Amino acid sequence: MADQSVLTVNIVTPDGIIYNHDAQMVIVKALDGQLGIMPNHEPIVAPLQIDEVRVKRADKPDQEDSIAVNGGFMEVADNVASIVADSAERERDIDVERAHLAEHRAQELIKAAEAKHDADELKRAQIKLRRAMNRIHVAEH
Repeated sequence: MADQSVLTVNIVTPDGIIYNHDAQMVIVKALDGQLGIMPNHEPIVAPLQIDEVRVKRADKPDQEDSIAVNGGFMEVADNVASIVADSAERERDIDVERAHLAEHRAQELIKAAEAKHDADELKRAQIKLRRAMNRIHVAEH
């Protein structure tokens, strides 16, 4: 039987498991707003925004892990919070220089899409910019 005082948090992408630890709490930004999930939470499924996921570790109460997650969804059941995302990076794994380059490229794509009045291209470029800015935000805590 699982420990009822901790919540197992795992983050999975098509590349595999990015994160797997026991936690006191996980904080995510769902489409409807921020959610804080603690052990023994009722089962839920929530779509996630491009944002930071914060995990308050059970084994190190003074430590909070940050993970840049690019959308996806979270399912919580039986003291397991599973996040499935297209991509995710732990704070320690983010290449800040590469993220700044991606931010610059996305800004250029936005300018080009606005000049062409291409709404679809503009939307894709704005998503790229949000992803780059999320990675920068998580890395520069």
